[in-house]
Amino acid sequence: MVPAVALASQIELGATHTPLVAPTCPSGLSASNCKIILTRVTAIETLRDGLAYPTKVTKAGRIVAFTVGLSLLSTNKSTRQSEIHFLDQTYGGTARVAVTVLRPVGTRTQWRWQVVAESPIYHVEPYLGSVVQFPLDNSIEVKPGEVIGLTTPTWAPILTINVANKSFAYRQSRTANCGLPANSTQAQLAPNQTATYGCDYPGTRLEYSASEVTYPLGTNPVH
Repeated sequence: MVPAVALASQIELGATHTPLVAPTCPSGLSASNCKIILTRVTAIETLRDGLAYPTKVTKAGRIVAFTVGLSLLSTNKSTRQSEIHFLDQTYGGTARVAVTVLRPVGTRTQWRWQVVAESPIYHVEPYLGSVVQFPLDNSIEVKPGEVIGLTTPTWAPILTINVANKSFAYRQSRTANCGLPANSTQAQLAPNQTATYGCDYPGTRLEYSASEVTYPLGTNPVH
């Protein structure tokens, strides 16, 4: 008899048929209306190509890397440097991102999201204009039902705007003044911290995904 083979597999959470891209401002849209910058929040993609919660974990495993698409901001070097300086000064530092593992708490109609774990925070300004993958020095255990969010304690140009409302949407970890940048840090940065994701943005796509390696038999073999 041939022995059974138990293999781990790799899943790209958040990957759908629309590939990750480095966002750009739509043609004809003024810079003041080109809202491609995520600032001082944790965000969850709630709809991507019609798939609800595309970064939801369905099999137990470990997050080993994550990928983000980062806008170049401007093809003009001088303009780009001016924009980066303004964003650095306004939002408390250079462009930075991390992935955050979240679990829903409460009833489905009144979900709050609780931090389970978080990656280190990565400085991403050198990668503007590209889609870049960051391997994690230490993988993060995840369980079915948890969702991978993206956190920036400062700012990150990772939003693709003016896409189909019925196909793409995301939410931020705040409940007020949703049409304006967060006026203070509302990112989820501490273990067990909970937040209500009351700011909903249909027609906007978050450019990130997370690479998970699943456990061969569905549970952590290390005890």
